[in-house]
Amino acid sequence: MTRTNKSRRRFLRHVPALGFFGASLPAAWARAQAKAAALLDARTIGAALEAVGVKASKEESAALARPADWSLKQYFARRETRIHETTSPATSFAPWPAARESADVRFKPSVQAVPARPADLESVAYWPVCKLAALVRSRRVSSVELTGMYLARLRRYNPELNCVVTFLDETAMQEAKKADEEIAKGKYRGPLHGIPWGAKDLIAAKGAPTTWGHEAFKSRSLEYDATVVELLREAGAVLIAKLTTGALGKGDLWFGGQTRNPWNTADGANGSSAGPASAVGAGCVPFALGTETGGSLIAPAARCGVTGLRPTFGRISRYGVMPLAWTLDRVGVMARTAEDTALVARALSKPDARDLSADGRPFGWDHTYRLTKLKLGVLTASFDALAEDAAKKNAENTLSILAKLGAKDPRPIQVPETNTDIEWLGAETLAFFDQVARGDSRFEVPGYMKAWWLIPAAEYVRAQRLRAEQLQELNRALAGVDVYVVASDFTAARKAPESDAAKSARAAAAAHFHLANLAGLPCVTVPNGLNADGQPTNITFYARPFEEWKLLTVAKAFQDATDYASSRPPKFT
Repeated sequence: MTRTNKSRRRFLRHVPALGFFGASLPAAWARAQAKAAALLDARTIGAALEAVGVKASKEESAALARPADWSLKQYFARRETRIHETTSPATSFAPWPAARESADVRFKPSVQAVPARPADLESVAYWPVCKLAALVRSRRVSSVELTGMYLARLRRYNPELNCVVTFLDETAMQEAKKADEEIAKGKYRGPLHGIPWGAKDLIAAKGAPTTWGHEAFKSRSLEYDATVVELLREAGAVLIAKLTTGALGKGDLWFGGQTRNPWNTADGANGSSAGPASAVGAGCVPFALGTETGGSLIAPAARCGVTGLRPTFGRISRYGVMPLAWTLDRVGVMARTAEDTALVARALSKPDARDLSADGRPFGWDHTYRLTKLKLGVLTASFDALAEDAAKKNAENTLSILAKLGAKDPRPIQVPETNTDIEWLGAETLAFFDQVARGDSRFEVPGYMKAWWLIPAAEYVRAQRLRAEQLQELNRALAGVDVYVVASDFTAARKAPESDAAKSARAAAAAHFHLANLAGLPCVTVPNGLNADGQPTNITFYARPFEEWKLLTVAKAFQDATDYASSRPPKFT
């Protein structure tokens, strides 16, 4: 065993005692000081430095013991200070580059003809929000009726989908009744008035459990609303359920089991926004809010065959939403159509002093924009990386449809070679959950998070600087492009054996996925057909920060020309 490895092992034996792995702090501050003073001798300092690849002589290590001891006492003191769970760091990430234009904030959705009242109300379960809004505004269907229908579907199908944590029947019916009364008096608030919706259970709603998908918090209720809940209530929308999230925002497994994909209930819904994707995909809510840190919204939306909008970082306030990484987290929308996501995003794009990242600029989009005025690009590696023939065919067909709609020949995009490892962001995650663990004896920091104690502060800052350079490289690669097209398949099994060219393409596509997320770019994913197993495939459109109107223009044109957005999983029609 090398001297360096011995030093690392010696250091790691001390780490639990230092409190680095979530160990309980001594009740008395004096004991904490004594512990720090006893542990930080020259030998321990030397081992700690060697563990992160820094060499120091015995003399240097001895000289560092006193300032390190002082620093450790400060760490302990800060851990004794309770920070409210909604408080984000004083520094905040801003997407780069900033939007080049923001003067045009006109918002003009399409005008829907008022449909006749259907004989069977449940036949509207898969209608888009804009069409449901015409029904409710005309009072041909009441919000109470619509809310009751969707609650009934949720209760009927939840045993198979496992997508609901908490049903909110009582409060939902009260809100629906209020909406009907206001509309009858001519106090119409807009296209979301009286429309039912569901919230991922990372989003706080006062009076209802907010469980974060974890056993320790399954009975906990927070005494405040997330900003997005407040804004949707102001818009008149009716919250009918808290929908499942993977435990602590990871995967589709929660304390109640696995959330299922309505297109294949033997399969999981994929990603921590599993509940919203499953519920929208099965026609159990017209729209839902999810969150994304590293694919948690886009992946389940794609697998469950719904439209998912991941807005620009900073577009929507995250106050009251469980954080995973303050410089990555976003709240997004799942619905039937791109226009539906625009209606919801418009209501949520407001300033919020409680979230430093919230930009607050109005959400602009006009349904009369024409994609012929936009310059398109295509991430060729993403097409080459598709493992399944049907998915490839659907992706190529998407480009053909866009061409028929007048899109100019898309420019091939190549992802710059960058280091997209984002493990350093674990420092942000740990900073939050370590405090949760210290304030709640029922919860322990998960094992996979504990290694993040070993991320040096200097390396975190270095990674953020590298991130800035990578984003500049990505921006140069996108020069002259308004919207670019990315193909992906979250359902197909990987074919084996795989050629070197396919592996290279897949690596490039994965690098783009992470880099675009690090850049805070907006995107919208839409279904574009079925694969050989009858599962949805999808296509995703990306744009620069705060230019959602461009990608929504392309997505709406594609959806208007096809019927993929109206596809229904056979078991849940």
